[in-house]
Amino acid sequence: MPRDLRIWLGGGFILFLLILAIFAPLLAPFDPLEQDLMAATLGPGQDGHWLGTDSLGRDLFSRMIYATRIALTVAVVAASLACLLGTALGLLAGYFRGWTDALISRLIDVWMAFPPVLLSILLVAVLGAGLHSVIAAIVIIDWTRFARVVRAETLQQAKLEYAEAASALGMGRMAILWREILPNVLPVVLVLLSLEMGIAVIVEAILSFVGLSVSTDTPTWGGMIAEGRQIIYQAWWVLVFPLASLFLTVLAFNQLGDGLRQWLDPMLKR
Repeated sequence: MPRDLRIWLGGGFILFLLILAIFAPLLAPFDPLEQDLMAATLGPGQDGHWLGTDSLGRDLFSRMIYATRIALTVAVVAASLACLLGTALGLLAGYFRGWTDALISRLIDVWMAFPPVLLSILLVAVLGAGLHSVIAAIVIIDWTRFARVVRAETLQQAKLEYAEAASALGMGRMAILWREILPNVLPVVLVLLSLEMGIAVIVEAILSFVGLSVSTDTPTWGGMIAEGRQIIYQAWWVLVFPLASLFLTVLAFNQLGDGLRQWLDPMLKR
């Protein structure tokens, strides 16, 4: 069992968000889309609105709970798909080397030459706004993070004695790659996956902020931050609470990743 406090705090907060996302219809005290202009910009605690209301009178607490669904969906789905694609290409490049390594490495270099945020905005603008477009943009951009690190780790693992022994016993190259090398690369992949989930949450918030994610009616942290920026002097809570949720979520994923790296890496345990 891990003893690192970062794993328990980060993982515990993410589990808390997951519970909020799953049971949002039961936990949200109001309909997140219901408008009441008579109750616009109520302060926290007024008329049963724990975190206040926005400029259209929508309950901020309920909207933040439902926004957790969007954030975690993008984090899990986009990061997992980017992980699968990047890990597979990184394994192939690091183990087979030669023209396979050269081709994948050049592709990584070209892909990473583009600013990731600008490229994600461009891709979503071309694909059209929507959750699927956001996920696709993140996968298309961030697979390189996994491919580059996994390639380097695979190069090191392929030189170790266990890989050479498996080859001497007559195991095929693909069998060695998937049965022997992949399990030893997985700790690094898990750490990257946790960190990538935090990055995916930020990217989704940025795209929501500029109006290129889901529809404007759907609650998202980025969308609420964009609205709160416009009315910060009249209703500071519309900006502060979603911004705090975004910050704590990204911090939780980063702390979980750092804790996993410390726990899974034998060199760092010394």
